[in-house]
Formats: sequence, C-alpha cells, structure tokens
Amino acid sequence: MKVKEIRSMSKDDLNVRLVELKKDLMKINAEASVSNPKNPGKISQIKKTIAKILTITNENNKQKGEIKKDE
Repeated sequence: MKVKEIRSMSKDDLNVRLVELKKDLMKINAEASVSNPKNPGKISQIKKTIAKILTITNENNKQKGEIKKDE
C-alpha cells in the first residue's frame, strides 16, 4: 500500500485494514515457524504497511490534538 492510499482512507477503514494485516501476519509467521514460507518477502511488506498505517494514524491524532503528552 502506498502512503497516498493510506492517507485517503477513513479512520474506520484504517482500523479494519490494520486488523486484517495483523491477522495475515500471524498466519504467515505461523507458516514460517513450521516450514519455509511460500513468499518470505511478504512478511516484511506487511510489517512495513502496518508501520505506515500506525504512523499516519498517529500523525492524524496529533493534528487533531487527541494525543496528550505525559508530563
């Protein structure tokens, strides 16, 4: 997924996509622990997409002032 696509998604869509990616990552990690995965590059691709979604979500929350800093 590209950053432009992620930024255009709504908050609910991002949460749904994040849950789907985490489930996929669990399945692939389970497969990798048993034997060689069919597509080992997909693991890093999913991790990067999860990180992009979380980063953009945090940026959006900071812009709206929803995150409070610990003092």
